[in-house]
Amino acid sequence: MSRSTRSSETETPTQRPRANVRKRRVRKDGDAPDSTRQQELIGTAANQTLAGNPLVSVRPADLASSAGYLLKAVGKSPLKAGAHLGGYLKALRGIVGGNCSIAPDPKDKRFADPAWQSNAFLRALLQSYLAGQSELTRFIESTDLAPLEKSRARFVAALLADAMAPSNSPLTNPAALRKLVDTGGMSLARGMRQFGDDLLNNRGLPRQVDSTPFKVGENIATAKGEVVFRNEMFELLQFAPTTENVYARPLVMSPPQINKYYAIDLAPEKSLIKWIQDSGVNLFVISWRNPTREHRDWGLSDYALCLDQAVDVARKVTGSADVNMWGSCSGGITLAAYLGWLAARGEGHKVANTSWAVCVLDMPSALGDTTLGLFTTPSALRAAKASSRRKGVLSGQGMASMFAWMRPNDLIWNYWVNNYLLGNKPPAFDILAWNNDTTRLPAQLHADYLDLIQQNPYSNPGTLEIAGESIDMTQVQVGAYVVGGTTDHITPWQGCYGTARLFGEDTTYVLSNAGHLQSLVNPPGNPKSFYYAAPASAETPEAWLHNAGERQQGSWWPHWREWIGQRSGDSLPAPKKLGSRKYPPLCPAPGTYVMER
Repeated sequence: MSRSTRSSETETPTQRPRANVRKRRVRKDGDAPDSTRQQELIGTAANQTLAGNPLVSVRPADLASSAGYLLKAVGKSPLKAGAHLGGYLKALRGIVGGNCSIAPDPKDKRFADPAWQSNAFLRALLQSYLAGQSELTRFIESTDLAPLEKSRARFVAALLADAMAPSNSPLTNPAALRKLVDTGGMSLARGMRQFGDDLLNNRGLPRQVDSTPFKVGENIATAKGEVVFRNEMFELLQFAPTTENVYARPLVMSPPQINKYYAIDLAPEKSLIKWIQDSGVNLFVISWRNPTREHRDWGLSDYALCLDQAVDVARKVTGSADVNMWGSCSGGITLAAYLGWLAARGEGHKVANTSWAVCVLDMPSALGDTTLGLFTTPSALRAAKASSRRKGVLSGQGMASMFAWMRPNDLIWNYWVNNYLLGNKPPAFDILAWNNDTTRLPAQLHADYLDLIQQNPYSNPGTLEIAGESIDMTQVQVGAYVVGGTTDHITPWQGCYGTARLFGEDTTYVLSNAGHLQSLVNPPGNPKSFYYAAPASAETPEAWLHNAGERQQGSWWPHWREWIGQRSGDSLPAPKKLGSRKYPPLCPAPGTYVMER
């Protein structure tokens, strides 16, 4: 069995230390439904993709204890509870008398229909709902609960409030009522059929996407390339250059194990792979195998050693002494482990420069800013490990369900209304189709990731072992380009800035105005796109942003193209064939592993 981490579990998560930062020399070449409704659904769900799936489940016992904090608050502060109940009754009197000015947030799309204001009954119902929600929130804030207890009570209260929203009822949703009349009841009939199908085939959750129009290798994941290496854990894809010349130093990409690689190769106009091909970069991308129970023992050490195999193949195929590398999200976590392993073995010369997309290496800091951080306790970590150990894998569908309940308005009730109340089909959208093409995590890799939460080894040298080598990130010497997203709730941009600081003050940090996946799939042409870019020389992310200068309009992709071009060696004639005599093409991209369910 692979064992990637060492030290026993403790009863308190590791405290977050300040990242060890030092000036480093950067290696350069001279150095060696209807359209509106559908778009709303696409916009919300695309921001909540599975690239950052929860690894720690929220158990029923956790929810029960969180609900218990509400009762505890009432028992400890009955006078406050009574006062807020009185405030709610007073608000109801004002609503009945037509003297209430309570209104929903203008950005709350649940109540955007004009009928919520023009119809007296619906307006009163909405105001009653908002008044109750407000008083409950104010009561929780006024209690003497401990901070963690108060946060959990807020979470449970929000779950209840979201579920009880009048927009979720077929009898009080004005759009649903109109469509019921307009279709002669057919919308309700379609909704009931879809509800029954989801109950039987989608774990009781409304579907987020119609994936039927999308076929991997036919209209998504279509970039031209070949599989040039395959073992039991991954395939290595080499993509065909589209330019007459390519840089001598290749780029090897480590995508997340949690998803399939082709998020970066959807429609050609937003394919990062195509952009890199057009940049004259000789590109190799790992396609991880979707593990089953028999692969339960694959751990972080095994995945890190896979990166070494991929790097060696890319070096031999291209004749380059070293490579540049790219790690996205959990693929970056694997990349960091690999770099630490190389440094410990004195082989750091294999990798010259690195790019990191929406990747937090200081995991406690990322969880601390999310709902999941509320439930990341030692007992929850042990329970999560035990669950995947029994099953052999952590299922992608289970992670999707867990994640949906972390953001129910966006990922459940939006689709409840669209699919069941309105009787619409979920949207057909390539990003969501990719997101629905879930993968599993081997039990050992899942356990290793959970150990990272407790031990925070990339900031605490000596607490992680990879294939027998103790990892110390202060010994890693690479150029680095790190990207974060302003609205990324999965890997908060402040945490991504911590990743940049781990690699020194010469690191380039880029902050894009996007969410988790949109920070990565961010092609030029969007007039709303902008970013900030500056060296990671400030001690805090807030200070960095203050000193980053004026924002740059457009996508950060051209900025990265210039950065990587300066660090990719000489320009050489592009190869006429992919692979080599030792590593001949095995099959066309996207390969075989990406097809496995």
